[in-house]
Amino acid sequence: MQQFSPSTLTEQLAPQVRLAVETLGGPLERLLPQGAAGPQPASAERLAGLIDQILLRPEATAAQVEVTCCEAMECGFAVVCVNAAYLGLASRLLAGSGVRPGGVVAFPLGASLPELVAGEAERLIALGAHELDMVVQVGALIEGDYARAAADVRAVVQVAHPAGVLVKLILETALLNPEQKVAGCLLAELCGADFVKTSTGFGPGGATLEDVRLMRAVVGPRLGVKAAGGIRTLEAALRMVEAGASRLGTSHGASLLKQIRGWEPAAQGVES
Repeated sequence: MQQFSPSTLTEQLAPQVRLAVETLGGPLERLLPQGAAGPQPASAERLAGLIDQILLRPEATAAQVEVTCCEAMECGFAVVCVNAAYLGLASRLLAGSGVRPGGVVAFPLGASLPELVAGEAERLIALGAHELDMVVQVGALIEGDYARAAADVRAVVQVAHPAGVLVKLILETALLNPEQKVAGCLLAELCGADFVKTSTGFGPGGATLEDVRLMRAVVGPRLGVKAAGGIRTLEAALRMVEAGASRLGTSHGASLLKQIRGWEPAAQGVES
């Protein structure tokens, strides 16, 4: 995690944002050539290892969490991400399976306080979270108040990293212009986050190829890029990976595997 003075963070980061925008100027399609992020997944197993299976709907039930966890274990997904109320259950179900339990912080609005998100992160880790997806303070990012946007990210990273827990910063890219997206990516790196992520799935839009290319161009190989929101088909998933995504957030993981090899889960999946 880089060191910075909160009182001067905006002054420190603003020139970096301007430089990045100038450097990345031009059509977004030119930022990352097709396929430059790595070869297309050649098997269902490789694709499965990129998937964070999500169940974050407010009406989700314990029974649906159980089905989702069983499906994730059978598929070999990377993570099952659930709301806090079900994280303990998911952790127990996934224990020893290789599928990691994940939780969400400041979700879905991001407009919280550093002391609250730090406490939330601490409790989620105690419940078994191995990865945390947190929402940036979108309004602060839009205003260019990077110190305020950074305060809660830094608070969560300082709780998570000593416990070996990854932090993914959700930018809610559908609400941001290109300069604000660049600022969010640079802020994530400055604060020590491990991933930048496109969307909560609750906003006005989900992942786009342009956003994934832009985010990958900004963070390079230093951070992961998670595409989430609206990924329902195999074609969409593979194109996100080709654009630079190293993780895919979806509630349709089993359907994606079925499309790539005719795989059928024993459990009936939960749609969202």
